[in-house]
Amino acid sequence: MSMRVLVTGAKGQLGRDLMNELKRQGLEGIGVDVEEMDITDPEKCRSVIGQAGADAVIHCAAYTAVDAAEDQAELCRKINGEGTRNVAEACRDAGVKLMYISTDYVFDGEGTRPWEPDDERAPLNVYGQTKYEGELAIEELLDRYYIIRIAWVFGAAGKNFIKTMLRLGRERGAVSVVNDQVGSPTYTYDLARLLVDMVQTEHYGRYHATNEGECSWYEFACEIFRQAGLEVQVTPVSSEAFAAKAKRPANSRMSKEKLTEKGFVRLPDWQDALKRFLKVIENQGN
Repeated sequence: MSMRVLVTGAKGQLGRDLMNELKRQGLEGIGVDVEEMDITDPEKCRSVIGQAGADAVIHCAAYTAVDAAEDQAELCRKINGEGTRNVAEACRDAGVKLMYISTDYVFDGEGTRPWEPDDERAPLNVYGQTKYEGELAIEELLDRYYIIRIAWVFGAAGKNFIKTMLRLGRERGAVSVVNDQVGSPTYTYDLARLLVDMVQTEHYGRYHATNEGECSWYEFACEIFRQAGLEVQVTPVSSEAFAAKAKRPANSRMSKEKLTEKGFVRLPDWQDALKRFLKVIENQGN
């Protein structure tokens, strides 16, 4: 019997790659976005998830504009916190397992050691706080859930750091990039494979999933230009040099040991992911 998986936020970077990966693995994907299922509407969530006949829901839909969230806290909470609670309640009522895509922003970003999945959560900004509230709702309501924290995401659909760097590099020939935030880039194509593998198992709980290796945003930018063959002057600066509304975690390193313990294939090195991604956007004509 083929598994049926409902994906929320199916038009986003990760959602699109998930739908493709489900198809590639011979599973049935049901993609919904805000038009089909507004997650802030509990009745809509209940009816769509109740009638889908899905075995699992992968919940990608979220409010992700980190700086704007500081001014739109209520809207952000309605989507990420209350919206996720609505999805979790609908999954509970329908007897469906839930995979929630969360973020490194649930941590305070202190120290240098990689965050473990069960470390204490202490978000620095509104976005992180509302994603944390989503995690809490799921843990309260469900037994069969996966919470997958990701970071520094890039994919072929939508905007991301790589596309921005390439555009600015070509336009200006010089960029300034922060050098005091460290993490691991995450390619949605690689992530989708892991998530679809995982959702077919009973290995529930909290996980971290990013590509292997670590870098600062500055080092990431340097590697982007190196691989793209662009001569761009990259200047390292501190976070203070950028007047961002939302505070960012300095340490976004995340331990992926639990993936290995549970027998999952971890994601390739971020440099390798970048190389493949650049080929994809080159073919798209970006």
